[in-house]
Amino acid sequence: QVQLVESGGGLVQPGGSLRLSCAASGRTFSRYYMGWFRQAPGKEREFVAAISGSGASTYYADSVKGRSTISRDNAKNTVYVQMNSLKPEDTAVYYCAGRRSTVLVTTPTLYDYWGQGTQVTVSP
Repeated sequence: QVQLVESGGGLVQPGGSLRLSCAASGRTFSRYYMGWFRQAPGKEREFVAAISGSGASTYYADSVKGRSTISRDNAKNTVYVQMNSLKPEDTAVYYCAGRRSTVLVTTPTLYDYWGQGTQVTVSP
């Protein structure tokens, strides 16, 4: 069983930056593909970014590509997403998720473990 705890959300002005963190329990963190998703009110949960267990492979949704960087520190069992040039449409609850696999997927239902989410609000 893996437990995930996100942190780092908050209120930021348009054009600002935030770094979200996700701390994981367990000894096999490096075997998990990790992803970030977000869900705005009234909308479905959508893929943001993912990173392989080693950190060598990353993948981004078009909506955040060029503005976000996903990374991980396996020694600290933590995955991050740095988000820059934030826009009001980035406002959502952000979730990290884990999947014990070497295969990248962007479908939320294919991830095994989820955190509780952290709110990001982009507003003047």
